Parts: sequence; C-alpha cells; structure tokens
Amino acid sequence: MPNAENAESDLYFRQTAVGEMANFAYLLGSLSTREALIVDPAWEVDALLDQAAADGMKVVGALVTHYHQDHVGGSLFGHSIEGLDRLMERNPVPIHVNKHEAAGLVQVTGVSQGDLDIHEGGDVIEVGGIRTRLLHTPGHTPGSQCFLVEETDRAGQLVSGDTLFLGSCGRVDLPGSNPEDMYHSLTTTLKRLPDDTVLYPGHLYSADAQSTMGEQKRSNPFLRVTSLEMFLGFMGV
Repeated sequence: MPNAENAESDLYFRQTAVGEMANFAYLLGSLSTREALIVDPAWEVDALLDQAAADGMKVVGALVTHYHQDHVGGSLFGHSIEGLDRLMERNPVPIHVNKHEAAGLVQVTGVSQGDLDIHEGGDVIEVGGIRTRLLHTPGHTPGSQCFLVEETDRAGQLVSGDTLFLGSCGRVDLPGSNPEDMYHSLTTTLKRLPDDTVLYPGHLYSADAQSTMGEQKRSNPFLRVTSLEMFLGFMGV
C-alpha cells in the first residue's frame, strides 16, 4: 500500500503483505517526528525495517496483536519464522503487549520479559500527533488486541489482527480461544466504532485489503448477529 503521506495529515501508514499465510504487517507513525511503530513484525522483518528506513522513519516500538507465531515469529509446523527475535537483534525497541498475552509471547518467541511494555486495554501510545489506542479484544487469544490509530479531525484506522477480518472473524477453536469473549469483543468493543473507521485486518482473507467499519456492520455476518446464541451457532459451538 502506498505511504499515506499528504500535506494535511501527520499520519505515516503502510500495510505490507508478508509471509506464506497471507499475513499483513504494518508500519504506522508520525511524519513530523519521523518515528514509527511496527505491528506484528514477522516473516520479513529486515524488509519491513528497510522500508521504514527508506521512508526516513525510525522504528521506536513494536505492537503485538497476539502471540501466534505467524504474527510474531517462532516455530510453526516444524519451520522457524523470524519475528520479534530478529527485530530485537537489529533494532531493539519496547514490545507493546496486552498483559494477558505477555507470558505466551515470551514462551513462543523467546524474547525477554524485560523487553515487554505490558498494557491494559484502553492504554494509549503517542507518536507525534498520532495516538494509538490499544483495544483489548479477547476471543482469538486471551490478550488479543486491536489498534485504533487516531488523528484529530480524521477518520480512525483500525488494525484488527486476527479479531476481525473482512467478512469474517478470527478462529475460536484454538488453545486459549473463547467464543463468548469473541462475541463481546466484536459486538461491544468493535461494533461501537464509528462507521468511517477504516479497517485493516491481520490477513488477506478477502478480495480487498481494507474496508470500513460501516461496510462491515452491514455485510459481515459476525457483526450482524443479534444474540450470543446466534453467534455460537455461526461458529459451530
């Protein structure tokens, strides 16, 4: 995706397809301070860092949506995926993670507990004029979080990880998953976001790479459910 740089906005934003599982990684930050956060660095960490450098941006932190290896690195199906380990070798930064995800992240990636900046839901990270609000959205994992990127007088950008996809949502049949938590994360936390919020998922599981919350509220069956029972039926629970 092209760099979202223009005269009116301080937002630096890149969506990049990475790896072999249709993942997206993100770079976001402030054009005025030339500082950026890297979201879910995995598979092609050097290329992501090189892209930030080519754009004149300094990576000053990592944001983790959840601890699964295709988003943060580690051993998966007998293969090693580079991720936070490579980031910390080349460009050590604080790793921002929800408190319910910290232990799993350490176990999966081998990063040090001291590398982590552990957060509650609702915490805000500021880079220049850009605020990133950390939304705790359990369901796919206990500490899954989405990132609401906010800039005054502009529509928000939601980086949703594996919680919300275009037309679907994350799996709830994995260790640590909870379908009831996912229902509340989708219908309480995310569905309340303004319709003009732009949605950027953690995987390309659809024809388009982005949507809006308004469109997803109209078309995504997992946001259109009217009861927990209906949601559990959709999920086969």
